[in-house]
Amino acid sequence: MNLEDYRRFYAEEISFAANVNSPVLIEAFARTPREKFLGPGPWQIGSPEVRSMAALGFCQVDYIPIDDPRQLYHNVVVVIDRSRDINNGQPSALARWIDVLDLKPGNRVYHLGSGVGYYTAIIAEMVGPGGSVVASEVDPDLAARAKRNLADYRNVTVHSGDGAIFDPGDCDAMLINAGVSLPSVLWLDRLREGGRLVVPITMATSQTLGAGLMARIVRQNGHFSAQGVSPVAIYSCTSLRDPQLDPVLRKALTTQTLFKVKSLRRDIHEQAESCVVHGAGLCLSSADPGTAQAPSNSAAVNA
Repeated sequence: MNLEDYRRFYAEEISFAANVNSPVLIEAFARTPREKFLGPGPWQIGSPEVRSMAALGFCQVDYIPIDDPRQLYHNVVVVIDRSRDINNGQPSALARWIDVLDLKPGNRVYHLGSGVGYYTAIIAEMVGPGGSVVASEVDPDLAARAKRNLADYRNVTVHSGDGAIFDPGDCDAMLINAGVSLPSVLWLDRLREGGRLVVPITMATSQTLGAGLMARIVRQNGHFSAQGVSPVAIYSCTSLRDPQLDPVLRKALTTQTLFKVKSLRRDIHEQAESCVVHGAGLCLSSADPGTAQAPSNSAAVNA
């Protein structure tokens, strides 16, 4: 089997592991050369399950060295910078998140946390030459690598810096690859009608990491629906981390109410039983979008 055969088999495996609905996404995985974005071998690969257990203190992270690019085409993480525990991400997780963005040819997409650009390239393949992708990466070295790796994609621009304060312009979809306490108001403002935002809502578990829920937020008729996509452990977007919301998010996770959110409210309102994470100006709620709830102090979670 040559590399193209391995990529095709890998894409099919990822589609089953992530329950992918989009044939365009599967084809993008089959076409995009992962080794191009990871640099020359040898590489180190690791099991995402082992990394998750290590993050909880149950074991130590262990990686396997490889030098054959065909071995990159498995559902594994690949080390980018071991000293900082930076990797290329678990393909099935990213595939699931990209899939629920419902990308269409011609869409404009914002990708925060592009890393070395591999998943940015997959998004670019999906939206096609008539679409565009705006990527941001806070680490200047990774941003420089992403710019080089994506130089052949005329529909992609890469910005180096804090993606939380970067204005991507109006977008049809956004993939946020860093955990936040609540989404940025700027992102919500820049979502077009029908726009989809996939963002990790997390509590801090360390200075750099967080755990929580990957959520899909959709703007429709002046309201924002919200629903869970998957549990997530991910690096934090530190400029959008509110320490006061950490105990709120912890309670919402342990009681599993975070997984019952249905809307993101932007209206000023008093705390209600439906308020899952009631922040300043934003509230993740279990109420249907656009549904007002009577205030109550009995079971609400408030910052």
